[in-house]
Amino acid sequence: MNDTRDTGRDENARGTPAADGFARLSHADFPDFAPGSVWLVGAGPGAPGLLTLLGFHGLSHADIVVYDALVNEDILNWKRDGAVLEFAGKRGGKPSAKQQDISLRLVELARQNKRVLRLKGGDPLTFGRGGEECETLASVGIPFRIVPGITSGVGGLAYAGIPTTHRDTNHSVLFLTGHDATGDIPQGVDWKNVASASPVVVMYMAVRNLPKIARTLLGFGRDPDEPVAVVSNATLPHQSIHTTTLGQIPDAEDIVKLPTPALVVLGRVVDFHDRLGWYAKAMRENAVG
Repeated sequence: MNDTRDTGRDENARGTPAADGFARLSHADFPDFAPGSVWLVGAGPGAPGLLTLLGFHGLSHADIVVYDALVNEDILNWKRDGAVLEFAGKRGGKPSAKQQDISLRLVELARQNKRVLRLKGGDPLTFGRGGEECETLASVGIPFRIVPGITSGVGGLAYAGIPTTHRDTNHSVLFLTGHDATGDIPQGVDWKNVASASPVVVMYMAVRNLPKIARTLLGFGRDPDEPVAVVSNATLPHQSIHTTTLGQIPDAEDIVKLPTPALVVLGRVVDFHDRLGWYAKAMRENAVG
């Protein structure tokens, strides 16, 4: 009589148990990371466990990792032995590498026949200037691959218990950056239309300019009673969330002192935080996420 119990493990063609967990990936058909090429990889919003499998594969095969300031350094522990780390971070108000210099450095390293991994916080093409780096690589014929990451405007809000969309509140969402190259609120943003374009607005890098942004949106008719959340250090054990209303922000002098990096979300989805805030103390004991 055959034993048909489910052991919870698959068997290979020879009838021996297959590998469990991450060991299953050792024979997966991942794409080749060729010498002389560049992979632009999104590291996700912070927690190391939110790095994608393809991103992990690239990290474990790269010769050199050029990483940003917003990359959780715990992720760098997953590089292969012997790989070189090179910091190329940019933070507002602090001495930073110029974007063109970073792009040219990627070209230089690839021409040394290195496997170059450009590791960027969040998603490389969402307010990450990855498109500019790809343009430089393409212009000189350097092969590259883009590995998307979980952008903080989605993943970070999930850890705050704030859905980006919800059937009861909104069917659209607008993403924008809170400052331009001058440090002021972006002049290229049509703030009049932003005020009415979407029930939910998610703002990256907006804390410093938040009072001015709030006054602008209020001036164009946005409801002063709408809830606002500022999510600092999203997905990390020291994540913090500050809630207020749009109308209170212009007079809240300390709001610009909230910890960064931070996301700002405006809209009724903020109200879900009280019910859906799952990332509590016990959950934060695991630094992987």
